Amino acid sequence: MANKALQLKEEGNRYFQAGDYVSAEALYSKALIADPTNSMLYTNRAMARLKMELWESVIADCSECLKLSPDSFKAHYYLAQAHLPLHNYDDALEHALKAHEICVKTGDKSLAAVTALVLRCKKERWDYMEKRRRREHSDLESEVLVLMERERDEALTDPELSDAEKPEIEAEWARKIETMRTVFEKARTNSDKRRDVPDWAIDDISFGIMVDPVITKTGKSYERASIMEHLRRQPTDPLTREPLQISELRPNLGLKQACAEFLEENGWAVDW
Repeated sequence: MANKALQLKEEGNRYFQAGDYVSAEALYSKALIADPTNSMLYTNRAMARLKMELWESVIADCSECLKLSPDSFKAHYYLAQAHLPLHNYDDALEHALKAHEICVKTGDKSLAAVTALVLRCKKERWDYMEKRRRREHSDLESEVLVLMERERDEALTDPELSDAEKPEIEAEWARKIETMRTVFEKARTNSDKRRDVPDWAIDDISFGIMVDPVITKTGKSYERASIMEHLRRQPTDPLTREPLQISELRPNLGLKQACAEFLEENGWAVDW
């Protein structure tokens, strides 16, 4: 049965490479019937389903794969991509970070693509939270102003209030309401300001904000994906031109945490 599954998988691969994802998905399904314990067949089918935008099915396939192979890079990578369009931002980021971790451990050359996916997850998560914050802020502003106007109307209809006092009360409430509008406007203006990205968060190779900075022998930090790609082409320090090997890079955990905290509050920086 394993040989039959392999044949079906290879035939599915040919259809996938030709862009016929429906036929590829059908052949991977037949391969899974022949060999349901092969974790890679689940990620093959998930890959085809990802192209077909069958997000829930991708999640189901990758979840089955992880039961058989908990450290499957492809399963976590595809899960992150499938969760994003479903607005499951926390799940997407969790799996993107896991894929990144596995990528680093195994030295997979997909590191740059996974790093980009991590940033995309962070950006879309921040965008969603920012839209929700703006909506809640707008709702709160409307509710507060409505309550103030209601209190003003009640004050002006007080039977004990004389006609001579009404203009003064009305002017006082007008000032209060205008002050409250100013407070909300200032809060909105401050939140809309796009701050500059600090220099320490920027990778000097890709010029993007760093996700997983590593430090060289000279004390300079770079994004892991960028410096590794540079060293594969030319094994020298970008700054000093001295010989430098990938094995000599060290994680900069303090800077990594600082960049993560900055992105948490400034998701717009991904597109900086």
